[in-house]
Amino acid sequence: MIRLKMSYLGIIVLLSILAVAAVADDVIYKDPKQPIAARLKDLLGRMTVEEKIGQMVQIERIAATPDIMKHYYIGSLLSGGGSVPNPHATVTDWINMVNEFQNGSLSSRLGIPMIYGIDAVHGHNNVINATIFPHNIGLGATRDPDLVKRIGSATASEVRATGIPYAFAPCIAVCRDPRWGRCYESYGEDTKLVQSMTEIILGLQGEIPKGSRLGVPYVAGKDKVAACAKHFVADGGTTHGIDENNTVVSEQDMLKIHMPPYYDSIIKGVSTVMVSYSSLNGKRMHANGDLITGYLKDKLGFKGFVISDWEGIDRITSPPHSNYTYSVQASILAGIDMVMVPNNYIEFINDLTLLVKSKIIPMERIDDAVSRILRVKFTMGLFENPLADYSMVNEVGSQAHREIAREAVRKSLVLLKNGKQVSDPILPLPKMGSKILVAGSHADNLGYQCGGWTIGWQGFSGNGNTTGTTILNGIKSAVDPSTEITYMENPNVEAIKSNNFSYAIVVVGEHPYTEMFGDSSNLTIPDPGPSVITNVCGQLKCVVVIISGRPVVIEPYMSVIDGLVAAWLPGTEGQGVADVLFGDHEFTGKLSRTWFRTVDQLPMNIGDQNYNPLFPFGYGLTTKSAIERSLSAGIALRPFVLGILVTLFMSLSLSHWYIA
Repeated sequence: MIRLKMSYLGIIVLLSILAVAAVADDVIYKDPKQPIAARLKDLLGRMTVEEKIGQMVQIERIAATPDIMKHYYIGSLLSGGGSVPNPHATVTDWINMVNEFQNGSLSSRLGIPMIYGIDAVHGHNNVINATIFPHNIGLGATRDPDLVKRIGSATASEVRATGIPYAFAPCIAVCRDPRWGRCYESYGEDTKLVQSMTEIILGLQGEIPKGSRLGVPYVAGKDKVAACAKHFVADGGTTHGIDENNTVVSEQDMLKIHMPPYYDSIIKGVSTVMVSYSSLNGKRMHANGDLITGYLKDKLGFKGFVISDWEGIDRITSPPHSNYTYSVQASILAGIDMVMVPNNYIEFINDLTLLVKSKIIPMERIDDAVSRILRVKFTMGLFENPLADYSMVNEVGSQAHREIAREAVRKSLVLLKNGKQVSDPILPLPKMGSKILVAGSHADNLGYQCGGWTIGWQGFSGNGNTTGTTILNGIKSAVDPSTEITYMENPNVEAIKSNNFSYAIVVVGEHPYTEMFGDSSNLTIPDPGPSVITNVCGQLKCVVVIISGRPVVIEPYMSVIDGLVAAWLPGTEGQGVADVLFGDHEFTGKLSRTWFRTVDQLPMNIGDQNYNPLFPFGYGLTTKSAIERSLSAGIALRPFVLGILVTLFMSLSLSHWYIA
């Protein structure tokens, strides 16, 4: 009798377990075959207020643990600039770290996966040995949207290889003043140019399907990432180019100059939009409901989620964080869906919970924010594939990606001067010479040529932090083996005179900086750059290569310079600079920013009434290969003769082919 009762009880328990399992398997939000709208509705209906508010929080990895992810239902994690698993983290270290946090999220009651974000703004720039592409100002000079799209695709592959599905890129600011420390994050001063470069979104996220609804986010698969258009809006127009400052602009000019790239981004299915630290006509953007909700969401129909910048809501008050409850209220009511806290998550959660329970922030606003966040997570397949694997580890720093970066370097170079007379060009340089002088602090410094947002937030100096080719090493690889290269970082006149140099290449420019640390009222080349130019170019024929995130003061030195090249911040593939200097490829780049004569002219942009630059927007001299020069001169050759000459040209040095 007892045995029968126990058997009956066992059957009841077994049936209960099977019933629960059947219900779990039948949960709509877990079923990838269901429409996203149905999955969203189902999941939202199951969530508590605490779970919803947790989804609106993004915290820094340093402040997180798997238990925190589980117990606070945290919706997102990020790595800020230089925030890494360990100082020498491998791709596997990144994957293991992300998966450890993700397992914490998946162990929560509803198992909602978190989304990990990172500033991959010119390649996967936090990661050792990743491919570092030219910064955006250089990409703008290429005038090549297809190239930028391929860069987006390569970047997405490297980011996903480390287990991360979300990149805080692209920056689609229209930089109207080079004194701004973030100007190099902009593709240029011209709205149409910036609009054309939003093609990178299709590289990062994948091609948007035909018939996709306008404004709905889209991510193509496991080798793509959610993108982030930033910083909404008019961050490139602040007064005097001061970072996080106030942009004073009419509504007409704001809509004409700064807003159009967001139209294009939304059409291309961008998943997220990040709000700017700056103010617009005195109102902090993080509290600007008219533009975040009224324009971006309602008028433009953006259906992804809006994210704050790092402690961006704190800056609503002055001083920052002085009335945090108000900042939480103002930002959420304005339409921000996810808040980059990034450390004080308990304070944010408590304040937002109180505001919701007090009905100061309506539940409808919370549901809207969470729906947008979950829509992106559903769209990118995070519920089906929340954990990273090791199948893509070889994508990071791959040769294929480095070749794309090298191509980008070549196409980004802008030739500003080629000879003191048009009839006597200096470029391309001969590969064969008895001795060539290479000078300047930036010729053999990988950190300097990569700029800010590389390995660390403010970048680095030297050659030890990641893998790449310096400009000096690129030059050594390009010249004839018989040619002697002498590198002097800061040569004096006596040292220059005492050597029989054929010519000199001087590589100088700005030191790395990021955000407000790059704001500059004078835009001068740091010492000893100017004296290196005058010392070397005063004694030898010289080409000056400027490494900078924007135009800098160069007019005082123009008379002694034979050739002048704007190389921007080219990244890890310095060989691309040598490719063009020595004529293996042509100069084709065009200025993406007006090059001023003096800083007193600033701000000065194409179309301004008193436009009198040293070099105008769109300026850039071109060169041709030796073969093209011969053909354009009208040399008629039989096909077999032409073939022989082409072979000879490819095998011999281009030493004395000077091309206008």
